[in-house]
Amino acid sequence: MNTASAAFLATIPSPDQGVWHIGPVPIRAYALCIIAGIIVAIWLGERRWVNRGGTKGTVIDVAVFAVPFGLVGGRLYHVITDNQLYFGEGKNPLNALKIWDGGLGIWGAIALGAVGALIACRRRGIPLPAMADALAPGIVIAQAIGRLGNYFNQELYGAHTDLPWGLEIYQRYNPTNPDDFLNGIAIGHVPLPDSPVHPTFLYELIWNLGVALLVIWADKKFRLGHGRVFALYVAGYTAGRFWIEMMRTDTANHILGLRVNVWTSILLFAAAIAYFVLAAKRGPREAPETLWSKDVPRDDADSASGASASADSETAEPSETHAEVAAAPDTVRDSAADKATEDPKPDAEK
Repeated sequence: MNTASAAFLATIPSPDQGVWHIGPVPIRAYALCIIAGIIVAIWLGERRWVNRGGTKGTVIDVAVFAVPFGLVGGRLYHVITDNQLYFGEGKNPLNALKIWDGGLGIWGAIALGAVGALIACRRRGIPLPAMADALAPGIVIAQAIGRLGNYFNQELYGAHTDLPWGLEIYQRYNPTNPDDFLNGIAIGHVPLPDSPVHPTFLYELIWNLGVALLVIWADKKFRLGHGRVFALYVAGYTAGRFWIEMMRTDTANHILGLRVNVWTSILLFAAAIAYFVLAAKRGPREAPETLWSKDVPRDDADSASGASASADSETAEPSETHAEVAAAPDTVRDSAADKATEDPKPDAEK
């Protein structure tokens, strides 16, 4: 095996294409990754919401509002920050509507998605910060899954590298539109001039999964509430996005020499840390009864969330205490009964 072949095998190959057709219907890997991420976020968010005492099915109801709002917001952020791609001489503004060609900004998706979630939460009579805390790990995992779409689209990578995990990027050809590389196919695996490059999508994918683990661990250990879990997610994500964004070589607008998303990361990181500190003054995590949906009878809410709430180690402590009393020797239980007889005063008055 010659040196060139050995070097090639030490890199990560890109997919030949990111779009397949079933008849006239295009199947896009980018869209499939977004859908898969949304499903995972809803599934995990529902489990976490019920475990915190919320009523079952609430996360799906919130997603009905938050997901479409988020998609619109993500697209708006992309179009605004990269407006030169859609507006100006020789550009077609209608392309700004073609969300299937890629281009979603997570900041816009979170911002407008939060508006949709707020509408749903108010309809249900539940606090938005508590819902955000339940959804936070699922959101960052969904972002990680979404980065696989960038891999199939062969986009958002860094500069040339000789590292063994460098990403090979190929010329793609689209016979119906030579300028449309996104819908093209790599024929002959002809590398682009900078290939191999830093797979920044992979760096962010791994970072996001690490943030998800951090958030879940911190929430379980410190029983975070009042939006602090979400704030920790934002701080963790933006810390990674800052240095990963600096590595990217795709076209982007700059402010004072830095990419727009770098500035956004800096500002959101500072805001998230400030909120995390200030929200601690609001006290312990929200009480489970505040998470019941107003349109669900309390008995139904109890039956919907009781099983999961009892599985929570921290909420299961009273049950464990009763189990210990039941298992105690007869003399201990008899003594406790005698004492209750001698002092009939209610516990609330003691």
